[in-house]
Amino acid sequence: MRSEHDFDDSASLLEQVNQALQNATPLRIQGSNSKAFLGRIVAGEVLDTRTHRGIVSYDPTELVITARCGTPLAELAEVLDAAQQMLPCEPPSFGDGATVGGMIASGLSGPRRPWSGSVRDFVLGTRVITGHGKHLRFGGEVMKNVAGYDLSRLMAGSYGSLGVVTEVSLKVLPKPRQSLSISLDMDSDRALLRLAEWGQQPLPISAACHDGQRLHLRLEGGEGSVAAAHDRLGGELLDASYWDDLNEHRLSFFDEDQALWRLSVPHNTPRLSLPGRQLLDWGGAQRWLKSDAEAAFIRSIVEEVGGHVTCYSHGLIDSPFQPLPDALMRYHRNLKQQLDPRGIFNPGRLYAEL
Repeated sequence: MRSEHDFDDSASLLEQVNQALQNATPLRIQGSNSKAFLGRIVAGEVLDTRTHRGIVSYDPTELVITARCGTPLAELAEVLDAAQQMLPCEPPSFGDGATVGGMIASGLSGPRRPWSGSVRDFVLGTRVITGHGKHLRFGGEVMKNVAGYDLSRLMAGSYGSLGVVTEVSLKVLPKPRQSLSISLDMDSDRALLRLAEWGQQPLPISAACHDGQRLHLRLEGGEGSVAAAHDRLGGELLDASYWDDLNEHRLSFFDEDQALWRLSVPHNTPRLSLPGRQLLDWGGAQRWLKSDAEAAFIRSIVEEVGGHVTCYSHGLIDSPFQPLPDALMRYHRNLKQQLDPRGIFNPGRLYAEL
């Protein structure tokens, strides 16, 4: 399990944080920088987490793995794959060197997310260097430890603004015994109706995407249930690599020059009238938009249906994440003040006010 590259560098990371606190120096926390295009630009001294890496513990019988923040995601996946297990949330890498810490900081999940849960749902515990210069442990390695005010899961999607996650314990699951991908010829309106209908039935769907012309489905589970679902739904066989290409934005859809927007909308939302091309992921709950339309216009349309928008084109607008209502921003400010009172961790990465 252990690699020659494994190394506990937490003392060095803690020393750098304490030095930054003494000098009031902002820190730009990063691993491989594969997700640097997300969020606002951060100015500060680089704190590189990749020296702190390795699998700390892994017991396949307990379905729990603990890894240091600088551990490559590919290495984590390789260890799990050897035991026929996986991270069900399918976090994207967006680069060969993506790290476990970056996975937690961004909180991004792949095609299976609506059926299995998000990155946050699989975090059991963390070790975090706080803005008080302390290296603390939150949560644990069993599900019963995550009740109440769960600081570990707050780290998921915080983009390093609350502290330096040095270690994380994650719940993992066995890989499905059977996996089959199919493609059905139908337009997006009909696809959304069918997905809403199938969602009320015991079908083993674990991914659903409409590319503008066809509906692609992944069926996972026991051999019998997958075969029965395939017989019922029909369709042409689809190469399983499609889901990795979707997750890592390698499909031709993502190659277009127009700005890329991520739309998160309530389940069963009809197709939105927006200029540009759309790709419907997560059974329609996550939608990718390639458009030159103004941010304010896109957000107004999505907000009308109760959704929110993130800009994936770096530097295009000052606030790439959905602006927060005043009341919610106060909560974010209070949380930031409690965990990072000097404001040294990735200042402004999420919002200018943080």
